[in-house]
Amino acid sequence: MAEMQRSGCPINLTVEVIGDKWSLLVLRDMMFGNRRHFRELLAGSEEGIASNILADRLQRLSDAGLVTRAPDPTHKQKVVYSLTEPAIQLVPVMAALGSWGRRHRPASRELSIRAELLERGGSEMWDALMDDLRVQHLGATPKPEARSVLGELTAAYLAEVQARRTV
Repeated sequence: MAEMQRSGCPINLTVEVIGDKWSLLVLRDMMFGNRRHFRELLAGSEEGIASNILADRLQRLSDAGLVTRAPDPTHKQKVVYSLTEPAIQLVPVMAALGSWGRRHRPASRELSIRAELLERGGSEMWDALMDDLRVQHLGATPKPEARSVLGELTAAYLAEVQARRTV
C-alpha cells in the first residue's frame, strides 16, 4: 500500500523520507564511516541505535530507494547495504547540516572535522566525495585523476582522535 504524503511540498516530501531521528544518522554512517553491514552500523553508532530501530530504518531507507540490500559475496549469512544515487546526492545536504551543527551546537572537534573540511572544500569537494561514494556503493569506475575525499576525511578524523588522546 502506498503511503500518503501530507503535501506535495518538496521539503515535506524530503522530511517524510529522512526526517526521523535515525535515518540521516544511518546514511551518515554509511557515507562517512564506510559501514555497510548491519553489525557495523549497530556497533559503530555514536548515538547507540537499538537493533530493532536500525532494522526498521534500513527497511524504510530501502523502501524509499535510498539504500539497497544484497547478499555479501564473502559471507553467506550477511548482507551488504549500499547507498543509491539519490542517497549519494544527499552529500550537499549532509555537508550543510554538519556545517550548521558545527557552528551552532557544542560539537566535539573530532566529530566535526569532516564537516569543517566539507564546508571549506565546497561543491568541488562534495562532487569528488559523491564520485568516491559512486565507486564504493554503485561500482562506478574511478576517474584516473580522482582524489580520495573519503580518505582525506577519514585521515583528518583519525588525526583529531589521536590528538585528543595525547592531550
